[in-house]
Amino acid sequence: MGAAGPARQLGVRSVLVALLLSISRRKVAHLASAHEICSELSIPEQIALGFLRSGDDGLSEATYRQFAHTFAEMVKVMDESPVPSFRGVAEAERAAHLAERRRGAPAGAADLLRSVVEGLLEASIPESERERGEIAVDWTDHETWARPKEADSPVPSADPDASWGHAKRNAPGAKDCGFFGYYAQVAVLAPAEGSTAPSPELIRRVVLKSPRHEPASEMAALLEAMAGGGIPIAEVLYDSGYSFKIGFGQRLRALGAELVMDLHPFDRGPKGDFEGAVCLNGNLYCPAVPERLVELGPLERGASAERTALHDGASQALDAYRFARHAGPDGDGYERVMCPAAAGRIRCPLVESSLHLGFAHPTVADAPQRPPRCCSQKTLTVPPEINVKTRQKHPYPSAAHRSSYARRTTAERAYARLCDPAGEGIRRGWCRLFGEAKNTLMYALAAVAHNVRILLAAEKAARSGRRPRMRRRRHQPPVHTAEPSSPGEPAPG
Repeated sequence: MGAAGPARQLGVRSVLVALLLSISRRKVAHLASAHEICSELSIPEQIALGFLRSGDDGLSEATYRQFAHTFAEMVKVMDESPVPSFRGVAEAERAAHLAERRRGAPAGAADLLRSVVEGLLEASIPESERERGEIAVDWTDHETWARPKEADSPVPSADPDASWGHAKRNAPGAKDCGFFGYYAQVAVLAPAEGSTAPSPELIRRVVLKSPRHEPASEMAALLEAMAGGGIPIAEVLYDSGYSFKIGFGQRLRALGAELVMDLHPFDRGPKGDFEGAVCLNGNLYCPAVPERLVELGPLERGASAERTALHDGASQALDAYRFARHAGPDGDGYERVMCPAAAGRIRCPLVESSLHLGFAHPTVADAPQRPPRCCSQKTLTVPPEINVKTRQKHPYPSAAHRSSYARRTTAERAYARLCDPAGEGIRRGWCRLFGEAKNTLMYALAAVAHNVRILLAAEKAARSGRRPRMRRRRHQPPVHTAEPSSPGEPAPG
């Protein structure tokens, strides 16, 4: 406001608190709901929030117009591509306005939005949880309130930042479908490997981009920014949607992170060789590895105890043929690996010392007449480009990998809590604002509400001595009874 204008009654913090209250209590991110919920607070709370202000005529309540104006002024400096108003503009001219809408946007708006989102989420993370470096990442669909237009329509959609994307459903019986909106991604704090102590599954970061952007690239940039800000990145857990993208794993290894991933079906199995050693599922294996072990895939969902034991036994047999790490990797990514026979894992006639092992170890029956380099040397130097896409912390698909990868479900549970009507209730129409900046801010506020709810549940459980359990409320549709057609006549059931 200029010097001649009156001071605004509501500040930015008051608007953010009101939106958080609306998200946590009414499960919507609507400005009208946030303004209405402020009027339901006690008078001391309204005064502390700035919603009530004393004047010559007593206490005056902030109007909805003041509330919406403060929100618009707040978002305007963070919106890199503001959605223009089309009031009084002919339909033929709207496309031209949309093409030029980035012109006049404030410099550094995207960086300011990112810093605000990071500040809100970091404020919801306790100091005791900020040193955890295990991160589980995932993406999901987030539908916008606007509807798409026809491809040949001169009128753009009301939300020009949104676009068509593909929503993959992993639930039994659910079908994949298209959606119009954004890809929402979260980075969630996962429990440490082998830890049995309960740890809150808090959302550390959020990024919201249209499907026109590559989700894996956006998540890699987000994790790089986290590491650049001093946040530890020890482990990153992700599914095949990320591991299939070329370059994603390399960028995370450059941060010093250990990777735990599910391999895409196209990346499983043998993928060439290096100096005679078989490149298989991110590791190097002896060229004499049995074919039945090479074809071993991940354990199917819902496998019986007997099937699980058989699969784990085959995984252990396969691991015996794996080249063992001897040294490294160094600063450039080079490492030295040792022949499994020289490491004492299998018996091979080409390595005389291995023949002294017991017959419980696998034995190479048909050694090659002309041994490749991997068999004629005790160790090999492996450059970083070998298995660069599939190399990870645990051998795939071993029991150790399966147990470690199971922690990635923390990201899926975070989405389930965000979309649960008993949680934040995110769905289409939950936020009816248009544009990437406004939807990102609202999604970040929902993540803050999620973190606060998780921490309050953990604190309550700690006081009672019980493990926290997030209960889901059962929402039953209201029963509508038709009016009787005449006095004394019962209403139809």
